[in-house]
Amino acid sequence: MSGSMEVLRVPAVRSYVVSVAFAAVGQNLMVTVLFKQVFDITGDELDIGFIGLAQFLPALLLVLVSGWVADRFDRRIVTGTFLVARGVCAVGLIAFSAAGSTAVWQLFALAAALGTADALLAPARRSMGPYLTQTIDFPKVVVLFTGTFVTASIVGPILGGFLYSVGPAWAYGVAAACQLAAAVPMIGLRFHREPTRLTERPTWTSAVEGLRFVRRTPVVLGVISLDLFAVLFGGAIALIPAVASERLGVGDIAYGWLRAAPGIGAAGMAIWLAFHPMRRRIGPTLLWMIAVFGAGHVVFGLTRSFAVAFVALVVVAAADMVSMNIRGAIVPLVTPDDQLGRVNAVEGVFIGASNELGAFESGVAARALGLPWAIAGGGVITMMIAASFAVVFPSIRKIDKFEDLEPAQPS
Repeated sequence: MSGSMEVLRVPAVRSYVVSVAFAAVGQNLMVTVLFKQVFDITGDELDIGFIGLAQFLPALLLVLVSGWVADRFDRRIVTGTFLVARGVCAVGLIAFSAAGSTAVWQLFALAAALGTADALLAPARRSMGPYLTQTIDFPKVVVLFTGTFVTASIVGPILGGFLYSVGPAWAYGVAAACQLAAAVPMIGLRFHREPTRLTERPTWTSAVEGLRFVRRTPVVLGVISLDLFAVLFGGAIALIPAVASERLGVGDIAYGWLRAAPGIGAAGMAIWLAFHPMRRRIGPTLLWMIAVFGAGHVVFGLTRSFAVAFVALVVVAAADMVSMNIRGAIVPLVTPDDQLGRVNAVEGVFIGASNELGAFESGVAARALGLPWAIAGGGVITMMIAASFAVVFPSIRKIDKFEDLEPAQPS
């Protein structure tokens, strides 16, 4: 197949992409409204951070369980089950909003429940990719997956901004419907080849094998650590509600567009990558994109112009889209089939730490340093991280082509 779009001819890929599209629209809509709602109730950036922390902690606490579940049970059923669980969380948010409650601890509890569903869903869904089509076409599936996800990150926030202006309960209702719609094609999906599953009884050794594999495989450790530290310190997305209100002085609808700016940048880059796939200098490209990601945060943190802030977020997300595609292909290609769920669970903790824990870090930094320096300072640190990883992890810098990557052998 010559282009990424051609893998859509495969029925399993189509079902997977449709499910991801519904789920991602619903999730982005729900998180957009949740961050805005908690900030509107308390007016405190730190509470945005606590929402992020509540979403992250379940992934950390369940890392050994979620990975084992993904490797032991049918990943389609696991994914579908926890998509429905996401919908149930959205129903809880509907009830909160309809009651007119201002008890933010209830939002923290619902965010933790949502994080629990995500923690068990993500390793199973991410581990399905290599089995949807031929191995040689897997990087193209990654492009479609990330492209669909970030396109949804445009639709979800824009829709969330409009629906929030009508009422948060309406927004959460649409989010719930999206999660339920996503479960149907996922459960009915048929693999190109069946995944290898664990058959032995659960043991501590099998549960921690994902951690051990990451630790002894430098390229995997380096790639997912790079994501962790870069996005942990470059986590401006969570602070968009505060930036929109305090720095830019815009309303709900403009906030929705600002929240969608990352999706616009990422979607544009996804389209480019679909027709111009990366072929050479994979590792150096990853490091350069992390540096650009950091530089965009510096601009976003210091500007008071809505237009400049919008463009900065577009650039940040376009760079992140490239790095997401590279990371999303490297980890499965170097991981043995029977460990993929557990390794993805470990990676999920790193991703969650960079996103949800990054939101908490951003909230704390904004409280301590103020919005401009919390965001711009994080961008500077991110650029320094990209430079240091080029030295500390030469195995990343030396990656040239995806075709050169093979599953790592047990040591």
